[in-house]
Amino acid sequence: MPELGIVGDLAAVLGAALVGGLAAHLVRQPVILGYLVAGVVIGPFGLGLLRDQGTVQSLAEFGVALLMFTVGVNFPLAELRAVLKVAVLGGVFQIGATILVGTATGALLGWAFTEAFFFGCVIALSSTAIVIKTLSDRGELDSIHGRIMTGILIVQDLSVIPMMVLLPLLGEPSPNPLSDLSLAILKAALFMGAMFFLGTRLIPWVIERIAKTRSQELFLLTTIAIVLGTASATYLFGLSLALGAFVAGLVISESKFGTQILAGVMPLRDIFALLFFVSIGMLTDPRFVAQNLALVALVVAIIVVSKWVFSSLATGLAGYDGRTSFLTGVGLIQIGEFSFLLARQGLDLHIISDQVYTLILASAMITILLTPMAMTGSPLLYNTLRVLPPLRHLLDSRTAPRVIGKPGRLTNHAVVCGFGDVSRHLVSVLRQRDFACLIIDLDPYVIEELRRQGVPCIYGDASNPYVLSLADLERARVLVLTTPDTMVVETAMKSALQINPRLDIVARARGGARFGPVRTQGLLEIVEPEFEAGLEIMRHTLHRFGLSSPEIQYLVNALRRDYTQASHPNA
Repeated sequence: MPELGIVGDLAAVLGAALVGGLAAHLVRQPVILGYLVAGVVIGPFGLGLLRDQGTVQSLAEFGVALLMFTVGVNFPLAELRAVLKVAVLGGVFQIGATILVGTATGALLGWAFTEAFFFGCVIALSSTAIVIKTLSDRGELDSIHGRIMTGILIVQDLSVIPMMVLLPLLGEPSPNPLSDLSLAILKAALFMGAMFFLGTRLIPWVIERIAKTRSQELFLLTTIAIVLGTASATYLFGLSLALGAFVAGLVISESKFGTQILAGVMPLRDIFALLFFVSIGMLTDPRFVAQNLALVALVVAIIVVSKWVFSSLATGLAGYDGRTSFLTGVGLIQIGEFSFLLARQGLDLHIISDQVYTLILASAMITILLTPMAMTGSPLLYNTLRVLPPLRHLLDSRTAPRVIGKPGRLTNHAVVCGFGDVSRHLVSVLRQRDFACLIIDLDPYVIEELRRQGVPCIYGDASNPYVLSLADLERARVLVLTTPDTMVVETAMKSALQINPRLDIVARARGGARFGPVRTQGLLEIVEPEFEAGLEIMRHTLHRFGLSSPEIQYLVNALRRDYTQASHPNA
């Protein structure tokens, strides 16, 4: 029965994805990588378990539409505003420079200009899913380099809109390219205008009426209808299905129903999106990699090095230090989800050949595999490279400390390293109580903000002993380390204690972080956000059961003592 064949194919895909995702999780890699490898194994170039790949491809199209819709609904516009300058200028610079390198690479390999240019556009995009997941797992989403990466990724995602409008014009020569370009831009403008009108007027009205029925089934059905309807409309305008779903998500993101829409779509998205990643793996030919090992290695090296250099250079030109620029570049070395969509579109429009398409898929898988390992080893790699004379000046650039607004020598003050969401509240309270404080931060735009407010601050790396020596730690009351970067916390702690062994230190750390031996005659308090949140939840819950505040505090103190001894025996 044909229905049984479809069910069997889906069972094979989901089963392989489960095994691949679990294996990737066990070795601490993104589950997306497991899905890609699973596709390779069960695909036509592997075991050949699927009989109806067309059905899987159709479901994958639906899955990627849902994926892009949820990306649009959950689009972090606020984070883009926080790093607007480096995100826009750096993102545009990185995209343009990478396109030039990709085009030059294709030309050197003997490809036609349109094929080489298309290849440059494809490799210019990085993977939002991979980078955000890796940063989240490492607890670095709120770090300086994490925020910059997120901003550049957003700019890259937005750049897909003009790419998908313009690149189809490369498919077939036209006698009137200018008129075709004008028509394509007009279609895109009409579509965006229609989406803005429908998204701000009609769609919220419809969703509100459906929400009042209090029927979860109708609410979910309405959401799916909006996704598919918008995706179909973009296809009629000559654009991508996924692009339409992404724009629909962007428009709905400002709606008061955005959270509920996202909650309803997420389970379906996760199931169908994995079909997309498995389908990409199914199209990857391991034999091609083996037979063209030198070519694949060359292309991967060009992608990794160029994106690393350009992303780092863009961040450095925006005023950030060498370490932040270095770590930002490392995180953006891969090819992303939209690259797969562009590559597929290029193949369908005969802009690129089957060989180039296969080369893109193989390079994408390898760069995705390298990303988590590169981000994990990037702090150690940075410390190794910065001691080399040729690279020392480059990697240490812009780290010279600048003391701004510091009124003479401070006494009994708090030295706060890192001015993020956590420390903003602390500094505000300290200033309200007229307690002296000094901020150390590496973000030049944060330093400008503090200078305008008249807050004593130092632009520099808190892990640098010389920077700490300018903070009057000999007379400080407490050192507060709020940066989410564990290596910076450990290094700064050791350097500070060499200056003042009796210094009281409060340090932020991720759950499970292990610091080296730290000897101090003062007080060392390690605060782990996840653990403290659990204690607060327990505190409120026990209050509901009638326990008194002293009883609860006794339990909290006991749990904190046991946890600290188990997690940080050397602290």
